[in-house]
Amino acid sequence: MTAGSGVLLVLLSLSGALRAHNGDLTARETCKAGFSEEDYTALISQNILEGEKVLKVKFSSCLGTKGTHYETNSMDFKVGADGTVFATRELRIPSEQVAFTVTAWDHQTAERWDAAVRLLVAQTSSTHSGHKKGKKNTVPDPVQPPKDTLLPWPQRQSSNGLRRQKRDWVIPPINVPENSRGPFPQQLVRIRSDKDNDIPIRYSITGVGADQPPMEVFSIDSMSGRMYVTRPMDREERASYHLRAHAVDMNGNKVENPIDLYIYVIDMNDNRPEFLNQVYNGSVDEGSKPGTYVMTVTANDADDATTANGMVRYRIVTQTPQSPSQNMFTINSETGDIVTVAAGLDREKVQQYMVIIQATDMEGNLNYGLSNTATAIITVTDVNDNPPEFTASTYAGEVPENRVEMVVANLTVMDRDQPHSPNWNAVYRIISGDPSGHFSVRTDPTTNEGMVTVVKAVDYELNRAFMLTVMVSNQAPLASGIQMSFQSTAGVTISVMDINEAPYFPSNHKLIRLEEGVPTGTVLTTFSAVDPDRFMQQAVRYSKLSDPANWLHINATNGQISTAAVLDRESLYIKNNVYEATFLAADNGIPPASGTGTLQIYLIDINDNAPELLPKEAQVCEKPSLNAINITAADADVDPNIGPYVFELPFVPASVRNNWTVTRLNGDYAQLSLRVLHLEAGVYDVPITVTDSGNPPLSHTSIIKVKVCPCDDNGDCTTVGAVAAAGLGTGAIVAILICIVMLLTMVLLFVMWMKRREKERHTKQLLIDPEDDVRDNILKYDEEGGGEEDQDYDLSQLQQPEAMEHVLSKAPGVRRVDERPVGAEPQYPVRPVVPHPGDIGDFINEGLRAADNDPTAPPYDSLLVFDYEGSGSTAGSVSSLDSSSSGDQDYDYLNDWGPRFKKLADMYGGGEED
Repeated sequence: MTAGSGVLLVLLSLSGALRAHNGDLTARETCKAGFSEEDYTALISQNILEGEKVLKVKFSSCLGTKGTHYETNSMDFKVGADGTVFATRELRIPSEQVAFTVTAWDHQTAERWDAAVRLLVAQTSSTHSGHKKGKKNTVPDPVQPPKDTLLPWPQRQSSNGLRRQKRDWVIPPINVPENSRGPFPQQLVRIRSDKDNDIPIRYSITGVGADQPPMEVFSIDSMSGRMYVTRPMDREERASYHLRAHAVDMNGNKVENPIDLYIYVIDMNDNRPEFLNQVYNGSVDEGSKPGTYVMTVTANDADDATTANGMVRYRIVTQTPQSPSQNMFTINSETGDIVTVAAGLDREKVQQYMVIIQATDMEGNLNYGLSNTATAIITVTDVNDNPPEFTASTYAGEVPENRVEMVVANLTVMDRDQPHSPNWNAVYRIISGDPSGHFSVRTDPTTNEGMVTVVKAVDYELNRAFMLTVMVSNQAPLASGIQMSFQSTAGVTISVMDINEAPYFPSNHKLIRLEEGVPTGTVLTTFSAVDPDRFMQQAVRYSKLSDPANWLHINATNGQISTAAVLDRESLYIKNNVYEATFLAADNGIPPASGTGTLQIYLIDINDNAPELLPKEAQVCEKPSLNAINITAADADVDPNIGPYVFELPFVPASVRNNWTVTRLNGDYAQLSLRVLHLEAGVYDVPITVTDSGNPPLSHTSIIKVKVCPCDDNGDCTTVGAVAAAGLGTGAIVAILICIVMLLTMVLLFVMWMKRREKERHTKQLLIDPEDDVRDNILKYDEEGGGEEDQDYDLSQLQQPEAMEHVLSKAPGVRRVDERPVGAEPQYPVRPVVPHPGDIGDFINEGLRAADNDPTAPPYDSLLVFDYEGSGSTAGSVSSLDSSSSGDQDYDYLNDWGPRFKKLADMYGGGEED
């Protein structure tokens, strides 16, 4: 800035607005305690010494300043008893401003008041600094500006040549209360440059709230420099504005550098606390001690939280029900934590509490603060503080013997805890009276009753009654300090009913051993049953239930078993040498009962089966040195009544031993071979005697059929040799071949005869082509078809019928084709196989005469149906149409057309006579 630069003054009009606002507050009552200002601003240097005073706050109390104490929320600044704010230590302020709160409180009334302090750091090139206390600025200039005037730009001396050193000013913030009632526009400050004495100056402002959204919140008179607010402010919408003031001449040239204007919206208590939820749900265990945490409620206030306007306090308004005390809960006024304050919570008496919570700002001052309420629903949760108790001391039941999974008694209990919870669900346990574990007590999940159930069958003959002791508890353990009740134990008496039990065989699947082949009537064993009903006089009778081979007999009275036939170990009914039979034992009780028993007979083998020779047939070459036959034996018996076997050739007939020999290979096999050098080919029956090793041994002579045949070099029988060995001689073979040749010849002759017959049949036909046959045939040139219901055409009916069967068997009615009359057919001339050309005319004439006199040749003398439309035609009938001709038609000329039209002439020509 040059030496000729002027001074721009800012005239403060905000104090009037603040005084109007304070006037509104003081108008409520004659005397009201509080700070003289709600917001104090001062300019300070960046470096501050310890104990340096920065400003002084003024507090007035209706009862005097005695007993009023000051404190701050800053560790760097404190307030003296006279309201002087000073630094507690040497400081260097790194930022542009410092803000903190000064609080005044009274010991007698415990009331508190707050004021905001903002210390703005002055950026200057000299050691000279300015300070502001409250609304007053002290500037060490030779010339003091008018009252309420700020000098944002430096002044210069001109006439005497002395020049002030340039320095920068910081304009203190402008405070605007929110929700002001106007009138608007309301003046805030006036900006003036000292050059306006020399040249006209135009003033303007820029920034958010001026030429940036929100637009035109602030305005300035371009000529006078007065800045206005145009409408009420809302701190919750925007808490501060940063504007820049400009001064230019009439040509738009900058006269002064732009200055920064900070406008702060002063908070008013215009927002109620709002709870996050209107209904809060919490829970606490019954029997909880005082001080137990329950839940936390939270309310938010949109006002400034650093002032009393946004400081929310909580309190409980009402509690429902007020049992057992009207103050069962308390709430932390600052945090909103709800805790128990009294003992005696009992879910069985009160299950739920409804607590109304009030949140008030202004630190809970009900006179000035705004309030809101919410509901806290506190559920008292159940603890297992009530042991289950039986409703009776004894219970009784009865059970039939040998029954399981049967409920014999229901035990009822009472539990005052929450139903269907682990604190209520009952668990039953038998503590005495059932050492064998016959019973179990199960819990009914719906009724919580104990169901005494039989899990192991009881026997009346062993125990006629049971005395059980049952104890009941819960799934969850009892709460601390709660003892079991005497009524948690009960006695259960169970009577056992005697029923008729089935007899049983003590040794079921009884096994006995004996040799096979014992004679009929032999007593094998006594298979008796036992009746468990010792206290019933009953008789047991026996019978067979299963005897596959019908070999056994049982005495109905005592169960003695004897043989009814010879037992054979080799029978099909034997499996692994064991024969199995089942017997029934039944008593005469009411109702009768029966039991079954199985008898197993292990049969010991005896040598009762002679061995059989294997194989039954064999083949051997006619030369003995080429091969031999391996033979063995099969025996139905078992060791030691089987091999080793002895193979022998009988002495009779002598030819056997002369032609054959048997050589032993081992105990089970031998070899049969030719003894002679050559044996004629054929089939030979060779008897061989086989003897086993039983005691006594058994022998059996078996016949083996041996085919002796010539063999090739490999030892295999040749084809001719095989045939010869089969017993067919050369004559028989020749006879078979002759028969085969004769059969083939007969087949060939039959085929040739059939072909010749077919050829003759074709040569007997007419020489002319059937299509050129000049006999009278009906030629259909066009057929429009029948009606809608007659669309099935049988074109085969248009041909001349070859037989009469289909005509004779046809049902009466309208026919589409002419019907061939039934009668004898005339004999047509036979067509020669090879006719002479001169005989063709005679043949034709003869055929024509025969056709003229043939009543069976078409056209037949019958009603001809040329068109049939079917029954029920949708086309309707044309019979109602009148004839176009007048008078009767003369049909006498039909008599001149020959014998073929004679019937037609009789039908139409003699109409009048008829």
